[in-house]
Amino acid sequence: MALTNEQRRHVADVLREAELNRIPVEPISGTYPTMDIEDAYAIQTINIERRLLAGATIVGRKVGLTGAKMQDMHGLNQYDYGVLLDDMVEQVGGSVDISRFCTPRVEIEIAFLLAQPLVGPGVTAADVRAATQAVAPAIELIDSRIVDWRISLVDTIADNASSCGLALGPWSPLGDLSLPDVRAELIIDGEVVCDGTGADVMGDPAESVAWLANTCATYGLHLEAGQIVLTGSCTRAVDVRPGSQVEGLFTDLGSVTLNFE
Repeated sequence: MALTNEQRRHVADVLREAELNRIPVEPISGTYPTMDIEDAYAIQTINIERRLLAGATIVGRKVGLTGAKMQDMHGLNQYDYGVLLDDMVEQVGGSVDISRFCTPRVEIEIAFLLAQPLVGPGVTAADVRAATQAVAPAIELIDSRIVDWRISLVDTIADNASSCGLALGPWSPLGDLSLPDVRAELIIDGEVVCDGTGADVMGDPAESVAWLANTCATYGLHLEAGQIVLTGSCTRAVDVRPGSQVEGLFTDLGSVTLNFE
């Protein structure tokens, strides 16, 4: 264990205070250079458990850094995951108060709704497709409690994989839909600012869910029936500001929108 339990709790306190006060802090990895991935997930769990005790419930998980566009943007080359809570779900087409966050950005993703649990290790993309009830277009709202997004892998993991919100479009049966071939456009104020495909997410978003199930297994966790999985951005992330109107437009899946004020 690179950090003591006391140090882990201290880091969790620092990140929670930064989130509540909306004042980002210097990279935790600079203060604790020996912090490893196990420490980071333990810190993430401390703050998630605090929110659960305050009344939130888990609705799913998100996978991050699944494509080259996001990895290049942050200078990282490994995947990570975070937890989705019910109080993170935004109303589609609704308005989001941007003052709730530090430096918010948006990503567009393909979401999965599981009809059956996925218990690793050994989960495959075929297992994921068989366990999937439906898929949907999604916007993930991300934020960093680390100043200027100067994150290492352990910084973002500890910070719940930089996740803070999501909006889900209409659910559609997966059927024979080829998710790698789905095209996605991120539209800000009516202008396409970037685009991508399902193949930009680990080659196939179902592979992202399989990775998540198998990685969770190493921490004694599994994906439950009824949970949502955000599979990772099809494009780079884009900053949002007050007045921004955001749309994720996906072939075969439809669209999802959010407004910021």
